[in-house]
Amino acid sequence: MADLSPVKGPESSPSAVSPPHPPPAQSLSLVQPSTKKKRRAVKVFRLFQSVFRSFPIMTPAACKFPSLPGGKLPDTHSAVGNRIIAVLLPNMFPKINDAEEKENFVSYNLKGKTMEHFQNNELEYVVDDYYDVTDFEDDDFSPRSASNSIDDDSIDSDFEDDFELSKPKTDTSALEARNGKDIQGIPWERLNFTREKYRESRLKQYKNYENLSRSHEDLEKECKEVERGHKFYDFQFNTRLVKSTIVHFQLRNLLWATSKHDVYLMQNYSVMHWSSLLRRGKEVINVAKPIVPTLKYPGCLAQPLSRVQISTMTVNDNLMVAGGFQGELICKYINQPGVAFCTKISTDENAITNAVDICHSPSGSKRVMTANNDSQVRVFDAVNFACLSRFTFPWSVNNTSVSPDGKLLAVLGDSPECLIADAQSGKVLSNLKGHLDYSFASAWHPNGQIFATGNQDTTCRLWDIRNLSESFAVLKGRMGAIRAIRFSSDGRFMAMTEPADFVHIFDAESDYARGQEIDLFGEIAGISFSPDSEALFIGVADRTYGSLLEFNRKHYDHQYLNCMF
Repeated sequence: MADLSPVKGPESSPSAVSPPHPPPAQSLSLVQPSTKKKRRAVKVFRLFQSVFRSFPIMTPAACKFPSLPGGKLPDTHSAVGNRIIAVLLPNMFPKINDAEEKENFVSYNLKGKTMEHFQNNELEYVVDDYYDVTDFEDDDFSPRSASNSIDDDSIDSDFEDDFELSKPKTDTSALEARNGKDIQGIPWERLNFTREKYRESRLKQYKNYENLSRSHEDLEKECKEVERGHKFYDFQFNTRLVKSTIVHFQLRNLLWATSKHDVYLMQNYSVMHWSSLLRRGKEVINVAKPIVPTLKYPGCLAQPLSRVQISTMTVNDNLMVAGGFQGELICKYINQPGVAFCTKISTDENAITNAVDICHSPSGSKRVMTANNDSQVRVFDAVNFACLSRFTFPWSVNNTSVSPDGKLLAVLGDSPECLIADAQSGKVLSNLKGHLDYSFASAWHPNGQIFATGNQDTTCRLWDIRNLSESFAVLKGRMGAIRAIRFSSDGRFMAMTEPADFVHIFDAESDYARGQEIDLFGEIAGISFSPDSEALFIGVADRTYGSLLEFNRKHYDHQYLNCMF
């Protein structure tokens, strides 16, 4: 996983081997400042709450160059006439393995300050936010009149009509989307270019981040032909009442659904719970405050923590597990007050917790597994949180996932090769070759025979444990690395997300030959199927259009019944 090295925007720079070149002048930007003043009346308490929650928490958000929608950053190693050309944040940095080069770069813009002690209040922001799609004021935006919205869709339920009158104007419902509103609420008709024109520009200008520069010529030939344009999941709702945030641009496991009505996501220093039934968000835990573990017994490794920057998280079986940017581990039962266990599992300077997983051993015992930048995988008991075992690998471990039967462990990291190891001993059983760069995502099919790996080479590879000599399929994204992968619980679908703009859903029953592409704008913080596979949630990180999108599974066998009603 990336350690402290030059500033790269989300997936936006060439290899760490050579410095990036200054980007060309941009002819198109979604940034269009409003000349109107906000007229929104906000209570004093809500205003202060909003202000404090909007403070940056060492996220890529501080490095936005809004005129560069492709995410390209200027050359950070040479003076180009700018007073300051980037804000340096430790969590934003991909790999620089050379200590001298790292030290030189750190001193270049920090004027002698070490990154570890570079506080948020000392940051000099170049612009508002790295994730901004636009700063356009859309408080008054309404794609159609209220009368049109109701009259044009008389076949919809009374509940849906009533709901339109009560929900926030920034949210978007399925009814509004059918009537022409953008699912993210972007007012394209008030901009001087169309959505299609901006998408075309994004695709041309976007530069995928790579740690290793290798030719992709042969890779293109390997990729599977996919019949796109299918619709497995329909848009249902988008809310901006909760907004995902990202601590490190290469880590995108920050959203989990525990039911089709319950979603957990990171928002600044808070883990939030969103109820899609009540359309309401609630703070579950605030990690900016001191955290005191409730679990205490002789020999317990728990210790208080504070101001944790959560880099990854998961929620399963009523247990929420989160990893921190300084090697922290937090375990909380979501139906109980307080935090059961928290500690710093590594004292290494670059021990960021890259991934956490809740799994079961072959005997059925619940386990918590962590993957860290210190090249170690640790296994904890999920009852008393004692460390049961640790496995060391030759490179930083970016992601792990355990097979459904608890016997096999997929290990991915700062290497083009992926490993299959014994989940009990950590012994490597097989080396998987084919990827061209570092991997950050993996997932197992519920049948336990198929698993997928996502890589910065913009592909997802599918493997069959009965023949690991080569992958049996290679699925390609549109423009960036594959940062997260999920299988639906019934095994019918696999979803994978790029760093920004695109989520892809593949039909496993068609041998992954049919797909749906969800096209949006903004950095993607995470994706999650609901446990019953009926819903798919997507977290978007953006200062203006950051939101949580909900898609519902389409059932074609009910089409006739729906038509009747």
